[in-house]
Amino acid sequence: MKPSARLTVSLAALCVTVLTATACAPRTSGGSASGRDDRSGTLRVWLFQEVGNEPKEKVVDTVVAAFEKKHEGTEVEVEYIPVETRAQRVKAALNDPKSAPDLMEYGNTDTAGHVRDGGLLDVTEEFAGWDEAKDTDPAARRSVTVDGRVYGAPLYVGVRALYYRTDVFEELGLRAPRTLAELAGTARKIRAAKPGLYGLVVGGAYTYGALPFIWAHGGELATGTGGSYASAVDSAAARKGIEAYTSLFGDDNCPAAKCAGMGGNDTVTAFAAGKAGMAIGGDFSHAAVEAGKVKGKYAVVPLPGVTSGSVAPAFAGGNNIGVLRSTSHRTLAVELMRQLASKRTQAELFDAMGFLPTFTDVRQQAAAEEPFVKPFVDTLAAGAKSVPASPAWARIDSSLVLPTMFQEIVSGRKDVATASRDAAKKMDDAFGSAG
Repeated sequence: MKPSARLTVSLAALCVTVLTATACAPRTSGGSASGRDDRSGTLRVWLFQEVGNEPKEKVVDTVVAAFEKKHEGTEVEVEYIPVETRAQRVKAALNDPKSAPDLMEYGNTDTAGHVRDGGLLDVTEEFAGWDEAKDTDPAARRSVTVDGRVYGAPLYVGVRALYYRTDVFEELGLRAPRTLAELAGTARKIRAAKPGLYGLVVGGAYTYGALPFIWAHGGELATGTGGSYASAVDSAAARKGIEAYTSLFGDDNCPAAKCAGMGGNDTVTAFAAGKAGMAIGGDFSHAAVEAGKVKGKYAVVPLPGVTSGSVAPAFAGGNNIGVLRSTSHRTLAVELMRQLASKRTQAELFDAMGFLPTFTDVRQQAAAEEPFVKPFVDTLAAGAKSVPASPAWARIDSSLVLPTMFQEIVSGRKDVATASRDAAKKMDDAFGSAG
C-alpha cells in the first residue's frame, strides 16, 4: 500500500488532542504491584519488531517526543523485540519485575495468559474514562477484557477475507462465491479447468483460515465464561464446519500431500505467486500480494457464509498495548498507553504500516481513503470472533491441537467425529489445568 497522509490529516477533526484528553489525572482501578507512582524518570516500552520496521518507529518517535516534551524530567526508552521470542522475554520479565518494561505490546490471544500470570495492570476505570474508547470496535474491546475487567488498549486489528483472481474468473465465466458451498464448487471448477492451479489454496496448519468455516456453521471452539471453558469442537455444528473445510483437501482442489502442511503464510505466498485461483488472506497480506505475480489481477470480497449474502465470521486478530503491574510509573504509563493507542496514532500507523485501526470511525475513514480496506471493514462489521479468553489457549495453540485435528482428517488417519472428539479432550485437559 502506498502510504497516504490524507487519513491522518482528515482525522484532525475527529481527534481530541491526546495531551488535552489526558490533562486531568485519570481514575484508577487499583495500585501497581510496586506500590509506587513516580511522576518522572524513565519509562521502558517493548513493541514488536515488524518486517520493515522503520515507518513504525517514526510514528512512535513522534508520540514519544510529544510525551517527553509535556512531562519534564521523563524519558521514554523504546525497545523493539522479535515476535518469535516474545513469550520468553515476557516470562523473564514477570519473573524479575526489575527487568520488566512499563508498557508492552502483546498479541490479543495472549491477554488472558498475561492476566493469569499477574503481568498486566487492571485499567478498567481509565479505559472507561477515555473519551475515544467509546468508538472501539466491540471485538477489539473484548480482546483486552478478562472477566469483565480491562487490561490494556487495542492497538490494531487483523482480519481475513477472500482473495480471488479476476483474470481467471473472467476467463472461466465465474462470479465471486456467495456461499461456502458455492466457494467449494467454484474452487473445483477452477482446478478442473486449470490443473496447474489450486482452486482455493487451503492449509492443514492454517487455523485462522479454518475457523470461519466452523463459526459459519454455528459451531464454537468452546463454551463458558468467567475463565471456565469446555471444548465445543466436537459438537454437531462444529463438525459440519470442520467437514466443510477439510473437504477442500483433495486432488480436485488442493491435494492433501501438498496442502496438509501449509500454514497461512504458505497459502498467501502460493496465491501471490499465481499458483491459486483463490486464497483466504488478511488485510495484512495485501502488500505481499501486491508484490507478487498477480498484481493488478485480483480482487477481495468478504468470505461468504452458509446462506447467500451472509459473511462467515472471521477471526479478529491483532495486537494490544498494556501497562505492566510492576510499573512504578502508573499514571505516566497509562497516559502513554492511551497516546500510543489513540485515534491519531492508529491513523498514522495505518498510513505507515497498513495496520487496520481498532476504532470504527477511523477504520471507516481508512476504507474511504484506501479501497482495498473495504472488504475487511465489511467483514469486521458483519461480526468477527476470537478464541476463548482463557490462559489455556496459549497451550492449546502451541500444542497444535487444531492443526493436528485437521491434518488427521485430511490424511485419512481419522474421521471427523474421532478427530474432533480427540481434539476436544486435549482442549478440555488444557482448560482444566488452567483452573
